[in-house]
Amino acid sequence: MGKNADKTKAAYPSEKEFQAVAARVSAVSIAANVLLSAVKFLAGVVAGSGAMISDAVHSVSDVFSTVVVMIGVRMAGRESDKEHPYGHERLECVAAVILSAVLFATGLAIGVSACGKIFAGGYAHLKAPGRLALAAAVLSIVSKEAMFWYTKINAQRIDSGALMADAWHHRSDSLSSVGALIGIAGARLGFPALDPIASMVICLFIAKAAYDIFKDAVGKMVDQSCGNETEEAMRTCALAQSGVCGVDMLHTRMFGNKIYVDIEISADGEKTLREAHEIAEQVHNAMEQNFPKVKHIMVHVNPCN
Repeated sequence: MGKNADKTKAAYPSEKEFQAVAARVSAVSIAANVLLSAVKFLAGVVAGSGAMISDAVHSVSDVFSTVVVMIGVRMAGRESDKEHPYGHERLECVAAVILSAVLFATGLAIGVSACGKIFAGGYAHLKAPGRLALAAAVLSIVSKEAMFWYTKINAQRIDSGALMADAWHHRSDSLSSVGALIGIAGARLGFPALDPIASMVICLFIAKAAYDIFKDAVGKMVDQSCGNETEEAMRTCALAQSGVCGVDMLHTRMFGNKIYVDIEISADGEKTLREAHEIAEQVHNAMEQNFPKVKHIMVHVNPCN
């Protein structure tokens, strides 16, 4: 038997709440990034800091990433249709993959730029930037770190891979600002080489975050199981239902942030078809109630040996 899960625990958001949270977080991210980019760009121009101007451009890229998140989450929340009977949840994974690529490209650009500065040398002619650039860098670090935690907490709350990718994009911007701060402070203290060295370290952190996001998104797109711990809990749940003699087979697969389950249970072979159906229905409902991420369950009944 098969059935879409309509019951959802309070601990797991409904589709409506999922969309509302994602839209609210995305709107806050866009507004904050636009404002922060303008402040950093003006500070970079006034203080004569190329690092701060580059950091402002990096913040503008976050606006693009957030728009991708909004589109991906919106499309993933569309109802099932004739062409897509299993829904559109994997489109959110596509958005996460795109963001991981943008994140990796951002880190790579920072790394290439840093390498160029390290091998070029000759920092002595550079003019030390003004204090305003330092203040802008500190403001950027605090703001982007706050946005990272705000986005991450909400991403975990609704289990959104795309939103989590956007959170790490905020963190990459925060790390970029740390590099800018070190470079600006180092230039003012007479050590301009600190800027590219810090940027190289930041590049590695960003590349690692991009890889983790990509791996998680791809795993959800290739029918990866929901994990041994969750599957074992599902087995225990099924066995706890009256009339179930055993669990002969249990297969799970991730579909975006949802779980699809195929389970074969065994029951007394002398029972009527109606009685066997009631046992399967009981297992189905128990799974639905105890595992709110389950979207679809197929229960097959075998006779006990």
